[in-house]
Amino acid sequence: MNIDRLLQQRQSAASIPPLDQWQPALSGDINIVIQADGTWLHDGQPFARPNIARLLSTLLRHDSDGVCLVTPVERWRVQVEDLPFVAVEADFRDDAWWFTTQFDDVVRLDQSHPLSISQTPQGESVPEVSVRYGLAARLHRHVFYQLVEASSTRELANGQCEVGIWSAGDWYPLGQVDAMDDGSPSEVS
Repeated sequence: MNIDRLLQQRQSAASIPPLDQWQPALSGDINIVIQADGTWLHDGQPFARPNIARLLSTLLRHDSDGVCLVTPVERWRVQVEDLPFVAVEADFRDDAWWFTTQFDDVVRLDQSHPLSISQTPQGESVPEVSVRYGLAARLHRHVFYQLVEASSTRELANGQCEVGIWSAGDWYPLGQVDAMDDGSPSEVS
């Protein structure tokens, strides 16, 4: 994988390449680790040139072999501690929530890019949003708190209250709370 050639080719292209059309055989594992906080490491060190991590992020997809960097002729598996992206900003406009990742991917929370709750490697239940090609972004803590501040509740059949947000006409749960004796929500779980 010639990084400098890829950088030159991608400087003029602002969009994500058609990774779903590229089907090279797995070339093996590459010594890249994407940490849970979104930091990219090569040989145990953060990338010295941040634009390389940004470029490589556009070549990621999740397939049957795991999270891979894909070009038309190569496919290398990378190690991901949690999820490859982190949603670092959230904005509500045009009746929908929009998330921005650490690499400036912008994703509209909708049926094509749903929000779900999944387990981190530490066993915490934390929201994630679908980004592209089977990849997702973990919501950064401050983004999660921003959504909680904007959330509403609805009562479930079992007597608990679900905390969630509306986006693009759909409801996305953030968690559940036990109702207090007076019917108001108590604690998010």
